[in-house]
Amino acid sequence: MDNGTSATLHFSNDTIIFDTAFHSIGTPTKTLTIYNRNSFTVLTDISLNLINGGSFRMNVDGVAGNNHNAIEIPAKDSIFIFLEVTPNLNGSNDFLLTSDIEFTTGTKKQDVKLVSPARNANFHLPQDNIFTNGTDSVNYRYFSIKGNKTWTNDLPHVVYGYVVIEPNATLTIEEGSQVYFHNNSGMFVGNPILISENGNPPANNGTLIIDGSLSNEVTIQGDRLDPWYKNTPGQWNGIHFVPGSINSSIDYAVISNGTTAIRVDSVANNMPTVSITNTIIKNMSSIGILGQGANISATNTIVSSCGQYAVACNIGGTYNFTHCTFANYPGVNNPHNTPSVLLNNSYEDKDGNLQIRDLNAANFTNCIIDGSLSTEVSFPEDEIGVFNYNFNHCIIKLDPTINTDNSHYSNVIINQSPKFENDAESDFHLIEGSPAIDAGKTTPVLDDIEGNARNNADIGAFEFIE
Repeated sequence: MDNGTSATLHFSNDTIIFDTAFHSIGTPTKTLTIYNRNSFTVLTDISLNLINGGSFRMNVDGVAGNNHNAIEIPAKDSIFIFLEVTPNLNGSNDFLLTSDIEFTTGTKKQDVKLVSPARNANFHLPQDNIFTNGTDSVNYRYFSIKGNKTWTNDLPHVVYGYVVIEPNATLTIEEGSQVYFHNNSGMFVGNPILISENGNPPANNGTLIIDGSLSNEVTIQGDRLDPWYKNTPGQWNGIHFVPGSINSSIDYAVISNGTTAIRVDSVANNMPTVSITNTIIKNMSSIGILGQGANISATNTIVSSCGQYAVACNIGGTYNFTHCTFANYPGVNNPHNTPSVLLNNSYEDKDGNLQIRDLNAANFTNCIIDGSLSTEVSFPEDEIGVFNYNFNHCIIKLDPTINTDNSHYSNVIINQSPKFENDAESDFHLIEGSPAIDAGKTTPVLDDIEGNARNNADIGAFEFIE
């Protein structure tokens, strides 16, 4: 054993670089391996310098602590150090944490640098909300939005648990804002707790305005920023518009990596519960847009890479889609097993009885519906109820046995490749020779999702630019 003479250690990395983390939220664990390539056992002292007030944490071969003395490393052997960081500085929006681990082996001193980019944020955390029914009180913990509130773009917004937009309240999210949801977190537009036992919601049960702009979109995703999670679905739950919510709009947003991005439940409502424009929804483990007896409109919107449906017009409702691209292709983390679009007008209740809910309208104008399956639209119609749908100037991938010579189809292109730039990478720009070019119907939609003029309208969210 060498206790006093110089001995050199070797390291798996000379610098440990962590992925960007939010203030007060810990990072994934990094591992540093220390090798003793000498022919004798050495003892080394290991110290973590707390340059940034304790943001970094260290565990040496299973023992936590910032200082470890006389750690034995046998000849030709190694030990492991496990490292984490929880940023705890509030000085600026974006900051860099640095530190180092010092190794003293006899008279030899060595170090390994630690670097962690970090971000400050606005945190929206669960709070106590007491509801009283007679003599009983129940505490529901969520972040409550009351009155008119605005989330600005000065700092990212990080949500733990659920945000609930209360009746007669409006949440506006400014252009350029970044919203990050923690695991099992999401947003209710309207308060589902206040819906009565017979299903009646409060009046004006919450409004959400996502007010992005071209090149300054609102981004909404999970709060894991390390590269492994970049395209991983199911990291957060989604945005749920409950019955009674009104006058909501989503413009220029990018919503990714959740379970069901947009779920809309509705009662009698002659106006759209939510209007979606110039928006990209991708990498959902379940559904991109789910309407349940809802009233939804979407324009210049792309939905892709969903584990189930890109769009589900479920248990009836009214839906209008214009210049949309719904394209489902399987990803490494997200297999595609169901058609891109579902239309139905019934459901089975808890007692096993079939309930009819009229599909008053499902209008697709200048839309592309494509994917990796042999058919990308499912029509489980119950003939007892109303089942109104129309595809007008659309490119659709359909079962070739389906009869399209009827009033449901007008100037449609069936089972031709739309010729996307790169569907595997979710790049749905059109390439030269696409049947979508100049094949659309003139509508009030004057520009595409990127602001390009629709002089001779192409089908889908993008205009072809030579």
